[in-house]
Amino acid sequence: MEKKEIRVLALDLDGTLTNDQKVVTPATRTALDAAAAKGVTIVLASGRPTAGVVPLARELELDKKGGCILSYNGGSITDCATGRTLYSQWLDSKYVPALCAFAKEQKVAIVTYNEQGVVSESPEDPWALKECFTCGLPMQRVEDLAAYVDYPICKMLITLDPARRDEVLAAGRKVFEGRIDLYPSSPFFIEAVPLGVAKDVSLAGLLKEMGLTRDNLMACGDGLNDRSMIRYAGVGVAMQNAEPPVKEAADYVTEADNNHDGVAEAIEKFIL
Repeated sequence: MEKKEIRVLALDLDGTLTNDQKVVTPATRTALDAAAAKGVTIVLASGRPTAGVVPLARELELDKKGGCILSYNGGSITDCATGRTLYSQWLDSKYVPALCAFAKEQKVAIVTYNEQGVVSESPEDPWALKECFTCGLPMQRVEDLAAYVDYPICKMLITLDPARRDEVLAAGRKVFEGRIDLYPSSPFFIEAVPLGVAKDVSLAGLLKEMGLTRDNLMACGDGLNDRSMIRYAGVGVAMQNAEPPVKEAADYVTEADNNHDGVAEAIEKFIL
């Protein structure tokens, strides 16, 4: 593989940067610090809401070292040092009641976010609670989600038994074709976002603002929603634990999984 000068490192969080306990291990932290010391900008690229990424960004001291939070699967980019929103795409409010109605028809849960955390009509649904665990935010029950959401949102999230994911995804794409994008981000999550929102699109905008190109980007991920940035990056890396289509999209598949410092392996190989 041709040697590239990596200036930006985009990292999916869950199943990639963090282990299954949602922790960045010491070895991975050491590799991240070494990359930052070389002037590499770290971008935490997640489907989580911004508030669900901020604590990890602070733990990694990206507010001091420089770095960005790419949240909502590319719906928003925030500068960690200044807190300034560099990019945002909002979900048209008319789709909120339509998505809530679709979820009811399919008998699955749907959530979105406010400033405090996750909001849902189904706060005890086990699949909805996985989002609280994933992003480290509390769950708030609302009686009528469509009526509650009277503020701008970047996305909604359908949560469901993995056995039903593909069936519900196909039905949703048929209903919302040409209006919004739906795609899986884990075995039990389906993202509902504005048309064209994806990690590669927002990363392309960030690179342009920085005066860099895709050849200066390394992206690491494990989920289907990571494929776009992995394909786009000059160096696209899939974790050993990634789903098969993600591995097929990658330039390199780590020998180690997310529980054994796969990200550190990639940083050592391509940056250090």
